[in-house]
Amino acid sequence: MLTRKQLELLRFIHERLKEAGVPPSFDEMKDALDLRSKSGIHRLITALEERGFIRRLPNRARAIEVIKLPEAVGHSVVGARSRGFTPSIIEGNLGRVRTGAEDVSTRSVAVPVMGRIAAGTPIEAIQNKGSVINMPPDLLTAGEHFALEVRGDSMIEAGILDGDLALIKKTEAADTGDIVVALIDDEEATLKRFRRRGASIALEPANTSYEVRILPPNRVRIQGKMVGLFRRY
Repeated sequence: MLTRKQLELLRFIHERLKEAGVPPSFDEMKDALDLRSKSGIHRLITALEERGFIRRLPNRARAIEVIKLPEAVGHSVVGARSRGFTPSIIEGNLGRVRTGAEDVSTRSVAVPVMGRIAAGTPIEAIQNKGSVINMPPDLLTAGEHFALEVRGDSMIEAGILDGDLALIKKTEAADTGDIVVALIDDEEATLKRFRRRGASIALEPANTSYEVRILPPNRVRIQGKMVGLFRRY
């Protein structure tokens, strides 16, 4: 499953290899994807390599080999729209009482599981609406909710473990101390504790092995705050 940016880059590399026989440079990739820096390209390349779509050949400059392409483009593109991670959330009215010939369904609300969120080094936001988790309506506050599978160990001291499902209330605002889904540079999503430090924003891990990230507000957008946690045993 690839994000939109990952698929764009894979296509660009594949087309350039077909046309010229050599892969594009990092500068050409950056310009083609309209990214601000080559560090974003490095992250995309690493993600494609880890997912088995490309291979970097050792001891050779600009040596990238495309191993495979997604089988179905429309099925493989996931993740952000033009403004980053903006999940399509179901309306919070699935637990309403129906009358007449309709079933009465007040026992659970279907909340979409949107994909994975990094609790560690930020990863690209991954959106996958292929599953839902059914929750008692009493556990949900007013508004829209979605769930994310936690990846990483940077929040373990807050009781959030790798593989947990974080229940997120969709919001663009956060108070100091909230655990939030933060989108960094419209490219990376991470689960961290939110704090304001003067004119900057601090994204704090709950694991002393990780460093606090201090960022200007224009590089961080809040996508939601955590309101619950679910764990499978």
